[in-house]
Amino acid sequence: MTSPMTLVEAHDGRTTEQRWDWVLSRLKVADVGKEEARRARRLLADAKLHGRKYAIDAVLAVIARQQRGQVTVFTSDVDDLEKLVPDTIVVKQV
Repeated sequence: MTSPMTLVEAHDGRTTEQRWDWVLSRLKVADVGKEEARRARRLLADAKLHGRKYAIDAVLAVIARQQRGQVTVFTSDVDDLEKLVPDTIVVKQV
């Protein structure tokens, strides 16, 4: 499960359209709307963070918090996401 913004951020220009479509076919992408934006803003405010540096991480944190069972989030910036999720969500470096 991921956010649409995370996918856009991860695209580096080296991946062909065919490969990109293959990857997308194997992922579940969350619908993100106003309520998720509100929750992300609250997470940032509670963590005393703001701005574009944290925006995508905050939305991903909201999505992770909505999942049931054991949740692991993979990220290139562990420190930022750990500020936005509870200890019950595992954050791993990629």
